[in-house]
Amino acid sequence: AKKGIEIDEEKIKDTKSLLSLDINNSSQLDLFIQTKKRKIIPRSINQKKYFELLNKKNIVFAVGPAGTGKTFLAVAKAVAALNKGLVKKIILSRPAVEAGEKLGFLPGDLKEKVDPFLRPIYDALYDMMPFDQVEKKLSNGVIEIAPIAFMRGRTLEDCFVILDEAQNTTKIQMKMFLTRLGRNSQMVVVGDNTQIDLVTKNDSGLLDAEKKLSKIEDIGFVFLNDKDVVRHDLVKKIINAYDYKI
Repeated sequence: AKKGIEIDEEKIKDTKSLLSLDINNSSQLDLFIQTKKRKIIPRSINQKKYFELLNKKNIVFAVGPAGTGKTFLAVAKAVAALNKGLVKKIILSRPAVEAGEKLGFLPGDLKEKVDPFLRPIYDALYDMMPFDQVEKKLSNGVIEIAPIAFMRGRTLEDCFVILDEAQNTTKIQMKMFLTRLGRNSQMVVVGDNTQIDLVTKNDSGLLDAEKKLSKIEDIGFVFLNDKDVVRHDLVKKIINAYDYKI
């Protein structure tokens, strides 16, 4: 006898929750991000949780595989906050460690060295703002690009701060970064624990932060997975093939 299709009640509830989103409902406006180029809404239940945390918490950690919108949604929220005058500045940071590369061994000035590491963030910015506006805000410092090492000693006030590829921070770097938080600022820490390029995974500041900070009330964690992938459908299959586990 043929078996029936197994029905997951939780998935049904989650789908109904997403389908019920209504931009004309003022109580749900916080689940939409309006930028000058487009309107952004959550496309999975975990993305919806991500939105909710971004609206409530001073520090948000978004952890998951490629294609789940971790960086994109953080940049969207930052751009919206800047456009609304809620913050004066966006700061985008990333550890300069990737497949063994370090800033000191790359040619060019600081911007030239950092740019390749921040390409996903630039792509998100250009998707939400006209090219000339992005370039203007970069040149006048309203949008600042900085390696995490350059954060030491600063207090970041009236800023929306995004740390991308956080799995490649050390424990010391992560603590240093998080303690830069100043008045009227928000931090979003984005990473993928399956993509750690450090010598040993136990050195990862992201893994360490998950263990030490998950119970602090004003810090939120969202864990995304292959079901939240919003790129090509093939990306989900690739992630599953590599047996991604949170």
